[in-house]
Amino acid sequence: MKSIEDLKRIREEMQNKIKLRSEEGAETRVVVGMATCGIAAGARPVLAALVEEVGKRNLENVTVRQTGCIGVCRLEPIVEVFEPGKEKVTYVKMDAEKARRIIAEHIVNGHVVEEYTIGAAEGGANA
Repeated sequence: MKSIEDLKRIREEMQNKIKLRSEEGAETRVVVGMATCGIAAGARPVLAALVEEVGKRNLENVTVRQTGCIGVCRLEPIVEVFEPGKEKVTYVKMDAEKARRIIAEHIVNGHVVEEYTIGAAEGGANA
């Protein structure tokens, strides 16, 4: 950075990136519970598999994020999928292989993997 113009240019570029990422309906979010309960249950390899698969497939409209406790510790590791205009889908008792399947079937092809959802784990509909 050599001048105030460079600083202004960098500021404008960053504002444009923030604007793009915050537009309503712009992306699908995959959120992994990474509190101590999730980590103890194996959430780190799940997170790594999700990030790796999204990168390998060049899914630019998908972000993988971490969060704290989702609140159902007995079902950890938990992954939640938020898609624009759709209900949240909660996947439970995840592992790396299941995570890769979620990316392939749900994120890429649009088919919820019902057998991994909280509804299936609880014996009812997806919650």
